[in-house]
Amino acid sequence: MTDRRGLLIILSSPSGAGKSTLARRLRAWDPSIIFSVSATTRAPRPGEVDGQDYHFMSQPDFKRAVSAGEMLEHAHVFGNFYGSPKGPVREAILGGQDVLFDIDWQGAQQITNSELGLHTLSIFLLPPSIAELKRRLVSRGQDGPEVIAGRMQKSWDEISHWGSYDFVLVNNDLDETEARLKSIVTASRLRRNQQPGLLTHVRALQAEFEESGE
Repeated sequence: MTDRRGLLIILSSPSGAGKSTLARRLRAWDPSIIFSVSATTRAPRPGEVDGQDYHFMSQPDFKRAVSAGEMLEHAHVFGNFYGSPKGPVREAILGGQDVLFDIDWQGAQQITNSELGLHTLSIFLLPPSIAELKRRLVSRGQDGPEVIAGRMQKSWDEISHWGSYDFVLVNNDLDETEARLKSIVTASRLRRNQQPGLLTHVRALQAEFEESGE
């Protein structure tokens, strides 16, 4: 038996492509998968808990963390900083626990190019069509026409980076996409670099072979 390293599972998609639903289903399938808790400099909203919803930080502290290399990825959005603290993620994957990231293509690239990039599994979700993507956004009933138009423009910006991901799934059918997502995670857990005990096992096989005189 060999132990394994955890995966940094990155899920990205345009808004409305089913990313949040699939992330919930993935964690329901395997509750040991944890969400990466982001750090932010914005103020907590009512009901939000520090360390659970976000790690709330001051801007000076956040900038110091970035300068010290303590963030896997970070971005400046609408006047606030957001990022993924490296320490908890490193601890999790060294302990064999998978960490799930719900981030955009820029964050995905930063993580893939980080010192933990060897353990990343990046997956991009595509909608079946632009018309269906817009229908899903409208059916939510949460946004007006101007907001939806803005989301559609941002969605195309996201889609244009699909080629930088390890796997790309077209979410025609939610159940079918979920099954494919589980297969990808299951197979990726068995990648050679995710099994640090393999080298010791092979050396033991070699020693056994040499002792047997075969």
